[in-house]
Amino acid sequence: MANTTSELETLLMERSLTDAQLLAAAETASDYRILPDATVIKIGGQSVMDRGRAAVYPLVDEIVAARKQHKMLIGTGAGTRARHLYSIAAELNLPAGVLAQLGSSVANQNAEMLGQLMAKYGISSVSGAGMSAVPLAIEEVNAVIFSGMPPYSLWIRPSAEGVIPPYRTDAGCFLLAEQFGCKAMIYVKDEDGLFTANPKTSKDATFIPKISVDEMKARGLHDSILEFPVLDLLKQARHIKQVQVVNGLVPGNLTRALAGEHVGTIITAS
Repeated sequence: MANTTSELETLLMERSLTDAQLLAAAETASDYRILPDATVIKIGGQSVMDRGRAAVYPLVDEIVAARKQHKMLIGTGAGTRARHLYSIAAELNLPAGVLAQLGSSVANQNAEMLGQLMAKYGISSVSGAGMSAVPLAIEEVNAVIFSGMPPYSLWIRPSAEGVIPPYRTDAGCFLLAEQFGCKAMIYVKDEDGLFTANPKTSKDATFIPKISVDEMKARGLHDSILEFPVLDLLKQARHIKQVQVVNGLVPGNLTRALAGEHVGTIITAS
């Protein structure tokens, strides 16, 4: 290990950071998993939060009960209010970075509301600057809430088409799960999982219990249940090799998924 470290340090001093030999040497260093026993849960903005009390209250009760056995990082989506903001900002010809800031403000609002609902259980929300407090919250109360929007702000990578930020809350929650080295990533939506078509508009839509990223792309389903960049992030990930999509409007689904049951759709890296 010492020789490998020495070689890497030498290459870092002498080569470009995109040099192939340097990257190969860096690849030999394994990532340290910071929170390997925790699961990241993404609570959909439009699919759950925007439905109000009828959808949110039962899910709060389920999370509070589940924390007795599971450690959870709970991310919030933005939802309908962000879509209104995107519409106005796009019409004003504002760039993707500005839209990313606007979407982040709505995801923050949802995190704050969810945090207030869970405050009496000791489960609080943390801001981007407070992410260092996550391990303490996980250790003390087994759960913490955060805004799912990644903090790229004006530095977000522009989309190939249009100005809608390509990295939104699905991607933000996945990135957190990967960087913390968590054991699982669960997306809580308002559908049973992935279908061959939109089940809200197509009577012929067929449920897909398990599928790979490559198969999703081959079948043209790459933008049907999760943000498109999440699939590429999943392919490149070191720790999170699959994600699970469950219907949070069905009581018990989240609890079953946390327990490792195959409920909903599982999307695999390969």
